[in-house]
Amino acid sequence: MALLHPQAWVIGSDQIAVLATPGTPTILGKPGTEERCRAQLHACSNTTVDYLTAVALMRHETQQLIEFTDMTRVSFRKLDEATIARYIAKEQPLDCAGGFKSEGLGIALCNSIFNSDPSALIGMPLIRLSAALRTAGFEIP
Repeated sequence: MALLHPQAWVIGSDQIAVLATPGTPTILGKPGTEERCRAQLHACSNTTVDYLTAVALMRHETQQLIEFTDMTRVSFRKLDEATIARYIAKEQPLDCAGGFKSEGLGIALCNSIFNSDPSALIGMPLIRLSAALRTAGFEIP
């Protein structure tokens, strides 16, 4: 996209979940299947997971790059098989990092969520994105 419109600013973003495990942290991407989703949610049960959202703004013409990573910490309650099965069946979170969507029924899986930008966990940290766009010269709002 940046090559097609070299004067434009292009925004890219993605998210991963990081489960703190003894030794090496485990990265939980988008599960893709119900089986992987079930396994990821079992791993998240009764523990804390960090959701990292990376954002990059790039302007090809001038090679300008503004980037940042936002972190949201989610504390999950203890999840049993039945809870996980109901959640997956109703929410179908197969395209979400860690198999978790806080904007839907997933909120019931949590004990707490900590972040300075509530929009970050649902996909795009809009507070920091607004600041980055102002840095790029946009008047927001």
